[in-house]
Amino acid sequence: MVKSKAIMIGSGLSNMAAAVYLIQDGHWDGKDITFYGVDMHGANDGGITTDFTNEYWNKEHPMENTTGYVARGGRMLNYRTYVDLMDVLDRIPSVTEPGMTAAEDTRDFDSKHRTFDKARLLQGGKGIINASKMGFNNKDRELLTKLILMPDNEEEKLDNVSIADYFKDDPHMFQTNFWYMWETTFAFRTQSSAQELRRYMHQMIYEFTQIEHLVGVNRTRYNQFESMIEPLIKYLQGQDVTFIDNKIVEDWQFKDTDMQDEITVTGLKVKDVKSGEVEDVEVDDDTAVIFTNGSITDSATMGDFNTPAPENMEYGISAALWKKATERFYNLGTPDKFFNDRSASEWVSFTLTTKNHLFLNEIVRITTQEPGNALNSFLSTTPITPLNQKDVNMSIVVHHQPHFTTQNPNETVLWGYFLYPRRQGEFVHKPYIKMTGKEMAQELIGQLSKVDPGPGNIKDKEKEIMDSIINNIPVYMPYASALFNNRAKTDRPEVLPKHSTNLAFTGEFAEQPYQMIFTEQSAVRSGEIAAYHFAGVPMENLVKTPRYDKDPKTLMKATKKLFD
Repeated sequence: MVKSKAIMIGSGLSNMAAAVYLIQDGHWDGKDITFYGVDMHGANDGGITTDFTNEYWNKEHPMENTTGYVARGGRMLNYRTYVDLMDVLDRIPSVTEPGMTAAEDTRDFDSKHRTFDKARLLQGGKGIINASKMGFNNKDRELLTKLILMPDNEEEKLDNVSIADYFKDDPHMFQTNFWYMWETTFAFRTQSSAQELRRYMHQMIYEFTQIEHLVGVNRTRYNQFESMIEPLIKYLQGQDVTFIDNKIVEDWQFKDTDMQDEITVTGLKVKDVKSGEVEDVEVDDDTAVIFTNGSITDSATMGDFNTPAPENMEYGISAALWKKATERFYNLGTPDKFFNDRSASEWVSFTLTTKNHLFLNEIVRITTQEPGNALNSFLSTTPITPLNQKDVNMSIVVHHQPHFTTQNPNETVLWGYFLYPRRQGEFVHKPYIKMTGKEMAQELIGQLSKVDPGPGNIKDKEKEIMDSIINNIPVYMPYASALFNNRAKTDRPEVLPKHSTNLAFTGEFAEQPYQMIFTEQSAVRSGEIAAYHFAGVPMENLVKTPRYDKDPKTLMKATKKLFD
């Protein structure tokens, strides 16, 4: 089904990658590609607060304090497995480093700022935990080995099996250093999909041997919007690609056919966010429709230093459009598996901006590591789970500074999150989801005080630290972990659904063989597959994906770590 034009629904990483491949490998003219999106950030975001305050999800929630920066979430890179991402970034110029591609920019920065996390786990009364010991017993090892050795063709045995279900006879697994690190490195929960955990164990098996230091993690020079998304936007604009933002595609028009599984899009109903007007956009026979059918930042809302992030109960707009397609066709997945149970997917994150480096220097003193190497998770000293077990209270990421190109030299920006936002704070006695930015900062200082090795204690400087904070912005994200929700393989549509003549699905809610989701790798690869299909490029030209789960040396190292 070779086409010559494309409409992109959603302007995130996967669709931008698709556009690059259509232009460079499909030899399309950029003017034949049009994006419709509600904003230009996608999930790889980052920017000054005012960049977000008037976006669709926040326009009904005015903020008192709009200073500082926002990064709703953060994602780690990994060159060894993110081969499609690095391929597309090698095709576009950096916007901050003249003469470099976006990939060269990242490699250059990363080579000079290697990750070596010295304080991956911290706990009151113990300080920095020696997390090189995974803490497994033999039952843990047996079940994890079965998961690692399960071949691809048996993966459906894990349809609708949660991680808690898989380890139901082994609650000890959730008290291991391995689990504390795994859940907070990748944002898995006990109720997440065991099928997805299996994919991660396969694709990231070599990272299993070094997870306590995260030495396999690679990072961009600045936040991912400026280091990845902005270069893509600038490149595509330079190729005359059209971006139309503040638009919501609300419904489909499909061709009537005798066979009910034949999918041909003939038109779209597009709503203007500002005016509320709805227009009909025709989709002719030469046009492909490439649709990112879910977003983890849909319905995300922001608070500020004195205001909690409000809960926006609107069903995600991209998922709502996906749902309308499933009402017409029976082979396009089950959106409600991912978007109808916020208790399985919600987070609260925060972005803290200070006017000096006092807070940053205190964190460096306590964790004994430089900014840029850190993902610090604070373990509870008392049981906090439904199973009456200990778990992680919160996690922070301390970036190399500056994290934003417009950041002043004296400013610090760091990011953190609460994976279970309905849990109670230890120092601010309310659920995290109800906390203001000020209260989240106080909770963080409290958690740091429990692991402070001295002399003195960070609590002694609390007032001075609080006075240094320009803003701390809480963000409620109801779908942040939705892509991990418990599911069957058929609950996500294939990138190229059977009997589709012009519709493809991209992003984290599209099914691809082997690929693990919540990664820039799977996002870019879905766009590459869609682009090659509609441009008539042979699929054997796809970037080759390494299989470390089939490498004997990697498996031997993993086995040694398992029994260490």
